[in-house]
Amino acid sequence: MTASILIADDEPNIVLSLEFVLQEEGYRVRVARDGQEALDALAAELPDLLLLDVMLPRVSGFEVCERIRTNARWRGLRVVMLSAKGREVEVQKGLALGADAYVTKPFAIKELLAEVARQLGRSRA
Repeated sequence: MTASILIADDEPNIVLSLEFVLQEEGYRVRVARDGQEALDALAAELPDLLLLDVMLPRVSGFEVCERIRTNARWRGLRVVMLSAKGREVEVQKGLALGADAYVTKPFAIKELLAEVARQLGRSRA
């Protein structure tokens, strides 16, 4: 079965490139452009993985992650936070709120794909 990924990011260039690369890798991809859209998308259909930007309009990525971990239906969702905020305090906050991984921007696509595969329990050569 094809794994599904929700990208929650408001930066059009990042969304376009991630969407393209992930689809090329065989993933089913949906996009949310702000935190509220991400929450609505999760309520409609739970993906296998969420790529979650920290700095989102309406509802921050930190708040989205916190809501995921307090919702029994969503608690098992794998969350990879993506952010230009790479200071140790932000990384620790993301992980403390329940993110499974924290990737700082700019990132190498190859490294992100490896993290996605790792989170989904697949090996990537």
